[in-house]
Amino acid sequence: MPRKRAVQAPRGAGDGERASALSERLFTTRRLSAELVSPLSDEDQVVQAMDDASPTKWHLAHTTWFFETFLLRDHVEDYSAFDESFAYCFNSYYEAEGERHPRPLRGLLTRPGADQVRAYRAHVDEALERLLGTGDVPDAIRDIIELGINHEQQHQELLLTDILALFANQPLRPAYSKAAIAQTAKSVAPSWIEFDGGIVELGYDGGGFCYDNEGPRHEVLLRPFRLADRCVTKGEWLDFMDDGGYSRAELWLADGWTTVQSQGWRAPLYWEKRDGGWRQMTLGGIRPVDPAAPVAHVSYFEADAFARWAGKRLPSEFEWEHASTGVAEEGETLASGALRPSPAGEGNGAPQQMFGDVWEWTQSHYSPYPGYRPPQGAVGEYNGKFMCGQFVLKGGSCVTPDGHVRRTYRNFFYPHQRWQFMGLRLAEDA
Repeated sequence: MPRKRAVQAPRGAGDGERASALSERLFTTRRLSAELVSPLSDEDQVVQAMDDASPTKWHLAHTTWFFETFLLRDHVEDYSAFDESFAYCFNSYYEAEGERHPRPLRGLLTRPGADQVRAYRAHVDEALERLLGTGDVPDAIRDIIELGINHEQQHQELLLTDILALFANQPLRPAYSKAAIAQTAKSVAPSWIEFDGGIVELGYDGGGFCYDNEGPRHEVLLRPFRLADRCVTKGEWLDFMDDGGYSRAELWLADGWTTVQSQGWRAPLYWEKRDGGWRQMTLGGIRPVDPAAPVAHVSYFEADAFARWAGKRLPSEFEWEHASTGVAEEGETLASGALRPSPAGEGNGAPQQMFGDVWEWTQSHYSPYPGYRPPQGAVGEYNGKFMCGQFVLKGGSCVTPDGHVRRTYRNFFYPHQRWQFMGLRLAEDA
């Protein structure tokens, strides 16, 4: 998610059966958040690793505040807020909802405590159950629930990436999960898939939920191009490093080179040299770098420099979306339990790893599609106003909740950011 993307209500109205299914998805999503937190102590949930990250406790409370504020407060006449002060503590950046605690200081919210946040979630969930138990759920309420489900899924991914950032800076380097580590696979050389140019229609055109930044559907002119059938691997990144990739100014954009020098980057985030070899911090603790697995935790600046070094380029978001046509929207996502990117298999002439494993940087600036208009009200704040200075990523990651991404999904981050599971796939002109 960088944090959250703006949302658009689902298209079309549902019947009673669909409302029941929506209710089940809602509480399945709410339970998953609690399950993701179960390996953590209350102390783990308070700390903020850096300005971009948020404490686990804050994610749990903010997603609850979202339902309280945009559903229960406005649509349940007798609803009583759990604690009026929570609006200040757990609003993210909705200007329409008033003042809020500064984002870089969320780690100072030692109170309310984790136990109070759990009670807050129980209070809101009980009210949601009462609301949905009436059997009469208007379309407007269904729309907000659908929005809230997707919003919480975004925070589930953020929760895990923020915990990784925290544990990577914790001196004991604890493991979030003791999931078994698969045998290192043999690296498979990439193959190149050629795509014809032409005028293509891109953007969301389905009948269900999408974020507003995925539309309107529009025509795009593509030149013939080739796309690698898999993501760039850690082994290939090691070759880049061994060839002086982080010390050759000619490979870098000016802002990227300034960042490399000021931050002292010499490898992807969470990599460190130990006993003559490279290891990395993962959600499973410190592990040897797997040369066959997709590289992750690299910024746009790094991805662009690697592409220059390789004599290639990053794809545009439109090339990526066009290339994913016909590819099943499934892959190594959260339910797989891997919690890390997995190596590609033998190529079969079709793109691999398009969904899951790592979010893939594109060369496309995050900007509005032709005819885009942000939604009215508070939910329209957190998309259109961020369409400046960021780049689009596609495809989802190993910690993206299942069913959350689409080929039209547009993630976006600033070019220096790399704490998410960010990787890349190479492209070239045909």
